[in-house]
Amino acid sequence: MPELPEVEVTRLALAPAAEGQHVVAVEVREFRLRWPVPRDLAAQLVGHRIVTLRRRGKYLLWEFDHGTLISHLGMSGAWRTWPRHDAPSPRLHDHVDIVLNHWLLRLTDPRRFGALLWHPAGAGSVNDHPLLAKLGIEPFDPRFGGEVLYAGTRGRAASIKQVLVAGQLVVGVGNIYASEALFRAGINPKRAAGRLGFARCERLAFAVREVLTEAIRVGGSTLRDFVSAAGDEGYFMLEAAVYERAGSPCRACATPIRRIVQGQRSTYYCPVCQRG
Repeated sequence: MPELPEVEVTRLALAPAAEGQHVVAVEVREFRLRWPVPRDLAAQLVGHRIVTLRRRGKYLLWEFDHGTLISHLGMSGAWRTWPRHDAPSPRLHDHVDIVLNHWLLRLTDPRRFGALLWHPAGAGSVNDHPLLAKLGIEPFDPRFGGEVLYAGTRGRAASIKQVLVAGQLVVGVGNIYASEALFRAGINPKRAAGRLGFARCERLAFAVREVLTEAIRVGGSTLRDFVSAAGDEGYFMLEAAVYERAGSPCRACATPIRRIVQGQRSTYYCPVCQRG
Protein backbone atom coordinates (compact mmCIF):
# COMPACT_ATOMS: atom_id res chain seq x y z
CA MET A 1 0.00 0.00 0.00
CA PRO A 2 1.36 3.46 -0.83
CA GLU A 3 2.27 5.14 2.47
CA LEU A 4 3.17 8.71 3.39
CA PRO A 5 6.46 8.84 1.43
CA GLU A 6 4.82 7.50 -1.72
CA VAL A 7 1.98 10.01 -1.46
CA GLU A 8 4.44 12.85 -0.87
CA VAL A 9 6.54 11.73 -3.85
CA THR A 10 3.34 11.75 -5.91
CA ARG A 11 2.44 15.25 -4.69
CA LEU A 12 5.89 16.62 -5.48
CA ALA A 13 5.66 15.24 -9.03
CA LEU A 14 2.09 16.41 -9.69
CA ALA A 15 2.37 19.90 -8.21
CA PRO A 16 4.45 21.56 -10.98
CA ALA A 17 1.99 20.38 -13.63
CA ALA A 18 -1.22 21.00 -11.67
CA GLU A 19 -0.92 23.98 -9.35
CA GLY A 20 -2.38 27.16 -10.79
CA GLN A 21 -3.86 25.35 -13.81
CA HIS A 22 -7.49 25.14 -14.90
CA VAL A 23 -9.26 21.83 -15.48
CA VAL A 24 -10.23 21.52 -19.14
CA ALA A 25 -11.93 18.12 -19.01
CA VAL A 26 -12.53 15.15 -16.72
CA GLU A 27 -13.16 11.61 -17.93
CA VAL A 28 -14.22 8.92 -15.45
CA ARG A 29 -14.14 5.44 -16.98
CA GLU A 30 -14.73 3.56 -13.74
CA PHE A 31 -16.83 4.99 -10.90
CA ARG A 32 -16.56 1.91 -8.67
CA LEU A 33 -13.60 2.62 -6.43
CA ARG A 34 -13.62 1.98 -2.67
CA TRP A 35 -16.33 4.64 -2.49
CA PRO A 36 -18.13 5.65 -5.69
CA VAL A 37 -16.53 8.49 -7.64
CA PRO A 38 -19.09 11.33 -7.78
CA ARG A 39 -21.12 11.16 -10.95
CA ASP A 40 -20.94 14.95 -11.26
CA LEU A 41 -17.15 15.14 -10.82
CA ALA A 42 -16.60 16.68 -14.26
CA ALA A 43 -19.24 19.32 -13.61
CA GLN A 44 -17.59 20.15 -10.29
CA LEU A 45 -14.06 20.53 -11.69
CA VAL A 46 -14.14 21.70 -15.32
CA GLY A 47 -13.33 25.38 -15.64
CA HIS A 48 -11.96 25.67 -12.11
CA ARG A 49 -8.36 26.30 -11.08
CA ILE A 50 -6.28 23.98 -8.92
CA VAL A 51 -4.96 26.33 -6.26
CA THR A 52 -2.54 23.94 -4.56
CA LEU A 53 -1.85 20.28 -3.86
CA ARG A 54 -1.18 19.26 -0.29
CA ARG A 55 -0.98 16.04 1.67
CA ARG A 56 -2.69 14.97 4.89
CA GLY A 57 -1.38 11.62 6.06
CA LYS A 58 -1.83 9.29 3.10
CA TYR A 59 -4.43 11.53 1.43
CA LEU A 60 -3.65 13.84 -1.47
CA LEU A 61 -5.77 17.00 -1.31
CA TRP A 62 -6.41 19.02 -4.47
CA GLU A 63 -7.45 22.44 -3.23
CA PHE A 64 -9.79 24.46 -5.46
CA ASP A 65 -11.37 27.79 -4.55
CA HIS A 66 -14.77 26.08 -4.26
CA GLY A 67 -13.79 22.82 -2.55
CA THR A 68 -11.27 20.00 -2.26
CA LEU A 69 -10.76 16.82 -4.26
CA ILE A 70 -9.68 14.04 -1.86
CA SER A 71 -7.54 11.28 -3.35
CA HIS A 72 -6.37 8.09 -1.67
CA LEU A 73 -4.22 5.55 -3.53
CA GLY A 74 -5.57 2.51 -1.69
CA MET A 75 -3.57 -0.69 -2.18
CA SER A 76 -2.35 -0.21 -5.73
CA GLY A 77 -3.19 3.28 -6.97
CA ALA A 78 -0.91 5.77 -8.69
CA TRP A 79 -1.24 9.11 -10.47
CA ARG A 80 0.70 9.60 -13.72
CA THR A 81 1.38 12.75 -15.73
CA TRP A 82 1.91 13.17 -19.45
CA PRO A 83 2.04 16.14 -21.80
CA ARG A 84 -1.57 16.50 -22.87
CA HIS A 85 -1.07 15.68 -26.55
CA ASP A 86 1.43 12.86 -25.97
CA ALA A 87 -0.55 10.81 -23.46
CA PRO A 88 -0.98 7.12 -24.31
CA SER A 89 -4.40 5.62 -24.77
CA PRO A 90 -5.97 4.50 -21.47
CA ARG A 91 -5.49 0.90 -20.44
CA LEU A 92 -7.74 -1.47 -18.47
CA HIS A 93 -7.06 -0.04 -14.99
CA ASP A 94 -6.77 3.64 -15.97
CA HIS A 95 -9.93 4.90 -14.33
CA VAL A 96 -9.85 8.73 -14.27
CA ASP A 97 -8.27 11.44 -16.45
CA ILE A 98 -8.01 15.06 -15.34
CA VAL A 99 -7.07 17.17 -18.36
CA LEU A 100 -5.35 20.54 -17.91
CA ASN A 101 -4.18 23.03 -20.55
CA HIS A 102 -0.85 21.29 -21.11
CA TRP A 103 -0.95 18.12 -19.01
CA LEU A 104 -3.03 15.01 -18.55
CA LEU A 105 -3.19 13.55 -15.04
CA ARG A 106 -4.33 9.91 -14.91
CA LEU A 107 -5.40 7.77 -11.96
CA THR A 108 -4.56 4.08 -12.26
CA ASP A 109 -5.84 1.62 -9.65
CA PRO A 110 -5.84 -2.11 -10.51
CA ARG A 111 -7.47 -3.22 -7.25
CA ARG A 112 -9.89 -0.27 -7.02
CA PHE A 113 -9.31 0.20 -3.27
CA GLY A 114 -8.50 3.88 -3.72
CA ALA A 115 -10.81 6.86 -3.46
CA LEU A 116 -11.58 10.08 -5.32
CA LEU A 117 -14.13 12.19 -3.49
CA TRP A 118 -15.33 15.80 -3.70
CA HIS A 119 -15.68 17.98 -0.59
CA PRO A 120 -17.44 21.29 -1.38
CA ALA A 121 -16.30 24.44 0.39
CA GLY A 122 -19.80 24.90 1.79
CA ALA A 123 -19.49 21.66 3.77
CA GLY A 124 -16.89 23.16 6.11
CA SER A 125 -13.17 22.53 6.47
CA VAL A 126 -11.88 19.48 4.63
CA ASN A 127 -9.92 18.66 7.79
CA ASP A 128 -13.28 17.81 9.38
CA HIS A 129 -14.16 15.30 6.66
CA PRO A 130 -14.84 11.86 8.21
CA LEU A 131 -11.76 10.40 6.49
CA LEU A 132 -9.46 13.08 7.92
CA ALA A 133 -10.98 14.21 11.21
CA LYS A 134 -9.39 11.54 13.43
CA LEU A 135 -5.91 11.59 11.91
CA GLY A 136 -3.01 12.26 14.25
CA ILE A 137 -0.29 14.87 14.02
CA GLU A 138 1.91 15.04 10.92
CA PRO A 139 5.39 13.60 11.52
CA PHE A 140 6.98 16.71 9.96
CA ASP A 141 4.93 19.10 12.08
CA PRO A 142 7.37 21.08 14.27
CA ARG A 143 5.21 20.16 17.26
CA PHE A 144 5.80 16.44 16.78
CA GLY A 145 8.46 14.98 19.03
CA GLY A 146 9.11 12.84 22.07
CA GLU A 147 6.62 14.82 24.14
CA VAL A 148 3.77 13.93 21.77
CA LEU A 149 4.68 10.24 21.69
CA TYR A 150 5.16 10.06 25.43
CA ALA A 151 1.85 11.77 26.24
CA GLY A 152 -0.06 9.78 23.62
CA THR A 153 1.17 6.38 24.75
CA ARG A 154 0.50 6.64 28.49
CA GLY A 155 -1.70 3.79 29.61
CA ARG A 156 -1.62 2.11 26.21
CA ALA A 157 -1.31 -1.68 26.41
CA ALA A 158 -1.13 -2.17 22.63
CA SER A 159 2.30 -2.71 21.13
CA ILE A 160 4.20 0.37 20.01
CA LYS A 161 4.25 -0.98 16.44
CA GLN A 162 0.45 -1.19 16.33
CA VAL A 163 0.08 2.28 17.85
CA LEU A 164 2.39 3.74 15.22
CA VAL A 165 0.59 2.24 12.22
CA ALA A 166 -2.90 3.08 13.55
CA GLY A 167 -2.44 6.73 12.53
CA GLN A 168 -4.36 8.31 15.40
CA LEU A 169 -1.26 9.42 17.30
CA VAL A 170 0.96 10.29 14.34
CA VAL A 171 -0.03 9.85 10.69
CA GLY A 172 1.73 8.17 7.83
CA VAL A 173 4.02 5.74 9.66
CA GLY A 174 2.86 2.69 7.75
CA ASN A 175 4.03 -0.86 8.09
CA ILE A 176 7.39 -0.61 6.31
CA TYR A 177 8.48 2.60 7.96
CA ALA A 178 7.30 1.63 11.45
CA SER A 179 9.54 -1.45 11.37
CA GLU A 180 12.47 0.61 10.14
CA ALA A 181 11.99 3.44 12.66
CA LEU A 182 11.73 1.01 15.57
CA PHE A 183 14.96 -0.64 14.47
CA ARG A 184 16.79 2.68 14.34
CA ALA A 185 15.43 3.62 17.76
CA GLY A 186 16.43 0.23 19.23
CA ILE A 187 12.88 -0.53 20.39
CA ASN A 188 11.26 -3.97 20.35
CA PRO A 189 8.06 -3.74 18.26
CA LYS A 190 6.23 -5.97 20.78
CA ARG A 191 6.82 -3.60 23.71
CA ALA A 192 3.64 -2.10 25.15
CA ALA A 193 3.42 1.53 24.06
CA GLY A 194 2.68 2.64 27.60
CA ARG A 195 5.96 1.17 28.83
CA LEU A 196 8.13 3.44 26.70
CA GLY A 197 10.02 6.01 28.72
CA PHE A 198 10.52 9.59 27.60
CA ALA A 199 14.04 9.00 26.25
CA ARG A 200 12.84 6.13 24.05
CA CYS A 201 9.95 8.24 22.81
CA GLU A 202 12.41 10.97 21.81
CA ARG A 203 14.59 8.47 19.94
CA LEU A 204 11.56 7.04 18.18
CA ALA A 205 10.20 10.43 17.09
CA PHE A 206 13.59 11.30 15.64
CA ALA A 207 13.80 7.92 13.87
CA VAL A 208 10.32 8.31 12.38
CA ARG A 209 11.20 11.66 10.80
CA GLU A 210 14.58 10.38 9.66
CA VAL A 211 13.19 7.25 7.98
CA LEU A 212 10.35 9.11 6.25
CA THR A 213 12.71 11.83 5.03
CA GLU A 214 15.07 9.26 3.54
CA ALA A 215 12.20 7.37 1.91
CA ILE A 216 10.92 10.54 0.22
CA ARG A 217 14.44 11.34 -0.99
CA VAL A 218 14.75 8.00 -2.83
CA GLY A 219 11.22 7.99 -4.23
CA GLY A 220 9.46 5.82 -1.65
CA SER A 221 9.15 2.03 -1.75
CA THR A 222 8.07 -0.06 -4.72
CA LEU A 223 6.91 -3.47 -3.54
CA ARG A 224 4.41 -4.36 -6.27
CA ASP A 225 2.56 -1.60 -8.09
CA PHE A 226 3.73 1.83 -6.96
CA VAL A 227 5.42 4.20 -9.39
CA SER A 228 5.75 7.97 -9.13
CA ALA A 229 3.76 10.34 -11.32
CA ALA A 230 6.76 10.33 -13.67
CA GLY A 231 6.71 6.52 -13.86
CA ASP A 232 9.74 5.97 -11.60
CA GLU A 233 10.02 3.23 -9.00
CA GLY A 234 11.02 3.95 -5.41
CA TYR A 235 14.31 2.62 -4.03
CA PHE A 236 13.93 2.74 -0.26
CA MET A 237 13.79 -1.06 -0.02
CA LEU A 238 17.42 -1.17 -1.12
CA GLU A 239 18.24 0.68 2.12
CA ALA A 240 15.85 -1.19 4.43
CA ALA A 241 17.56 -2.59 7.52
CA VAL A 242 14.88 -5.09 8.56
CA TYR A 243 11.75 -5.00 6.39
CA GLU A 244 11.34 -8.20 4.31
CA ARG A 245 14.78 -9.38 5.49
CA ALA A 246 13.65 -12.27 7.71
CA GLY A 247 16.51 -14.74 8.17
CA SER A 248 19.09 -12.35 6.75
CA PRO A 249 21.85 -11.06 9.03
CA CYS A 250 21.26 -7.79 10.82
CA ARG A 251 23.35 -5.08 9.20
CA ALA A 252 24.50 -3.97 12.67
CA CYS A 253 25.14 -7.21 14.61
CA ALA A 254 24.68 -10.08 12.10
CA THR A 255 21.89 -11.71 14.14
CA PRO A 256 19.17 -13.15 11.84
CA ILE A 257 16.24 -10.77 11.38
CA ARG A 258 12.94 -12.13 12.70
CA ARG A 259 9.44 -11.82 11.31
CA ILE A 260 6.28 -11.82 13.42
CA VAL A 261 2.66 -10.91 12.69
CA GLN A 262 1.02 -8.03 14.56
CA GLY A 263 -2.50 -6.97 13.73
CA GLN A 264 -2.43 -9.15 10.57
CA ARG A 265 0.68 -7.31 9.32
CA SER A 266 4.25 -8.52 9.10
CA THR A 267 6.75 -6.96 11.49
CA TYR A 268 10.51 -7.36 11.10
CA TYR A 269 13.07 -6.71 13.81
CA CYS A 270 16.45 -7.66 15.23
CA PRO A 271 16.12 -9.48 18.60
CA VAL A 272 19.53 -8.20 19.73
CA CYS A 273 19.56 -4.58 18.55
CA GLN A 274 15.92 -4.13 19.60
CA ARG A 275 15.92 -5.51 23.12
CA GLY A 276 14.58 -2.24 24.55
